[in-house]
Amino acid sequence: MKAGLGLLRLAPSAFWAMTLRELNAAFARPRALLAPTRSEIEQLMRMFPDDVEQ
Repeated sequence: MKAGLGLLRLAPSAFWAMTLRELNAAFARPRALLAPTRSEIEQLMRMFPDDVEQ
């Protein structure tokens, strides 16, 4: 309740109407904020190599 009403600043009616799935999604970290995976870094390194002279 503290997180829903205090942190998310939901109205009590909105908090009590939420399902557990909705509440969990409200606290889930967006994918963009997560660190890139090794394969994503390798893909970026192939797309933007450091050793290419222009």
